[in-house]
Amino acid sequence: MPTPPPADVIEPHAPHVNEIETRTAFEQRLAGGTLAGLTVQGLRLDLDPVPDLRDVDVTGTLFVGCRFAGREVGADLVRRGANVVPPFSGLPYPTQPSHLYTADELAAGFAEGGFAEMYDTRVYAHFRAHGGALPDVREALGQRLHDHGVDNALADATRSWLAAHGPQSVVGVMGGHAVPRGSVAYRMAAVLGWELARADRLVVTGGGPGVMEAANLGAFLAAWPAEELTAAIDVLAVAPDFTDHDRYTAAALAVRKRYAGGPSLPSPRPSAPGTEWARSGGLAIPTWLYGHEPANLFAGRIAKYFSNAIREDTILRLARGGIVFAPGKAGTVQEVFQAATKTFYGTDGASGAYVFLDRTYWTTELPVESLLRPLFAASPFGDLSHTIHLTDDVRDAVRVLTAG
Repeated sequence: MPTPPPADVIEPHAPHVNEIETRTAFEQRLAGGTLAGLTVQGLRLDLDPVPDLRDVDVTGTLFVGCRFAGREVGADLVRRGANVVPPFSGLPYPTQPSHLYTADELAAGFAEGGFAEMYDTRVYAHFRAHGGALPDVREALGQRLHDHGVDNALADATRSWLAAHGPQSVVGVMGGHAVPRGSVAYRMAAVLGWELARADRLVVTGGGPGVMEAANLGAFLAAWPAEELTAAIDVLAVAPDFTDHDRYTAAALAVRKRYAGGPSLPSPRPSAPGTEWARSGGLAIPTWLYGHEPANLFAGRIAKYFSNAIREDTILRLARGGIVFAPGKAGTVQEVFQAATKTFYGTDGASGAYVFLDRTYWTTELPVESLLRPLFAASPFGDLSHTIHLTDDVRDAVRVLTAG
């Protein structure tokens, strides 16, 4: 029987103080005359003011994904003891992104050329053209560097929120990607996201359409009255099917534009700096493995990966405040038991509630509950079956997830 890894292997670590990810931090270190032992990630060091590195100590410095004013600059750094992993040429994505994606970044190009010219779509086309899930060595290295950069950026983006609110404030929402906009299930998921964000919870989804988009939409409009959430869904419902890529994306962008610059959501706690996005859309963690699905454009930040395995584990590792499972098929069922493995072994620490929306669906159509309860009852940490809740009421789900 497998056992969980030691806690220190998987628990979040302190910030890596030797990693430099912004030009401001780089300039501060540079002023001290040494970059020795540091890791400099994804910076444009070819832009004015171009730094003079000739007399700077770079012993053991790692420059990864940085751009220099010329090849000789990088070669000189290597001669003086640095390690340089330059950006890969010919890639439409950064090999070391320094921040999480925004909706505007993924949608860039839509206004000029529609869905086919969006950044998100062009990266997916490149992904497919270079082997998809089984890329060649060069592409695989580029993708792994990109995903490591996203890992880093995600840790940076969530650190302040977790410090202020704790890991139990992060709630995952899972469910079917094919749920059409405007449907009862879509509206329920949107109200769920709206209620959770208003209760100071960070909503995390898999970043796809359907239930996932609805939950992020609710969080995106949490500062607005419920009537505006209904109105926004009505606008989106004119393009209900995600396979109608251009209309689907255009409707999302129209809603974003309509509610841009709206009210901010007051927090019952002092607001942590840099977390405004968390309370205006929450977090989405999608993958280009499912790049045929349009990007979910309502999340405040988007951690988009090439590796689906990393992405799945990351969602479940973050969602320590509980997970809502709306009706879904094989993918959702997979997530139920992947999450259950972590809870059973306490892999990531204490888990929150497992809330299954639609009692009949989860007890009759896909009777997950009958398998999950005896499994949780046998956990090494005692009977955890009390964490399982079935309900048909969104507000009951929110009550369970925000209790205490």
